[in-house]
Amino acid sequence: MSTERTFSIIKPDATRRNLTGGVTKMLEDAGLRVVASKRIHMTKEQAEGFYAVHKERPFFNDLVSFMISGPVVVQVLEGENAMAKNREVMGATNPANADEGTIRKVYAESIEANTVHGSDSLENAAIEIAYFFKPEEIVG
Repeated sequence: MSTERTFSIIKPDATRRNLTGGVTKMLEDAGLRVVASKRIHMTKEQAEGFYAVHKERPFFNDLVSFMISGPVVVQVLEGENAMAKNREVMGATNPANADEGTIRKVYAESIEANTVHGSDSLENAAIEIAYFFKPEEIVG
């Protein structure tokens, strides 16, 4: 096992419902440590850039619109096997398929408004972290 860093977003559906603390507690209770966190309101350009990998997909415009509909909390998480642990705690993308006790099972409103985003690989985690954080903002 190795200590890793991964990236997480608490999405607008969760910040609108004041769930930031509850989501963060679930992450911390799972053994992840928040080493950087900030609440931002993404611009359209930021959201389009962040989700550029999905640009050709039919849901791209709706995803961008959703992500700029309210504030989000971007976070860097650290811990043993942090990327896999975060994905486990988040649960399946579709909350109907998520395991009991996962963030999405507990808090998600729908497959679209599913409360959290998490990096799907260590390579993407590094890219996503650098997209929102300067190295000096990450305090381990």
